[in-house]
Amino acid sequence: MVKSKLEQDIIDALEAQAPLHGIDVVDVEVVGATKAPCIRVRLDKLEGDPINLDEVTAQTAWVSDTVEALDPIACAYTLEVSSPGMKRPLRRPSDFARFAGEEVELTTTAMEGRRSYKGVIAEATDTAVTIQPEGEEAVTISFDDVKKCTLKPVYDFKGVKEGK
Repeated sequence: MVKSKLEQDIIDALEAQAPLHGIDVVDVEVVGATKAPCIRVRLDKLEGDPINLDEVTAQTAWVSDTVEALDPIACAYTLEVSSPGMKRPLRRPSDFARFAGEEVELTTTAMEGRRSYKGVIAEATDTAVTIQPEGEEAVTISFDDVKKCTLKPVYDFKGVKEGK
């Protein structure tokens, strides 16, 4: 996956501490203006049910301390710590393997004129992912060419109307 040096440095610092807290660092993004950037850190539990809001709040202190010790940005910045959400980003080969069979939205660096794909993860190896878009041929993309990939949320409202 394509990450800036700054984002990768923050990921490395957080991943060194995360196992001590039973946490998986899902993703880190640095977004916004250069004068007031925002560092977004997405966390999940290493095992069990997905992380909830109370657990995210409990993890924020060590995340903040780790980022502050790294001092990645010379100016003031905002730190956002959250769960991965329904549009969970996939960053590592193990993430792609874990979610094989799930629908994703994937953006690449320019490849043969096409940059985005929507489809199911058909296969994931240590070096590439194969996406099966609906009604099209499967395409294999090297992780070096993946710019961004997120799970495509599935909204199920059928259970909401049970009382009627």
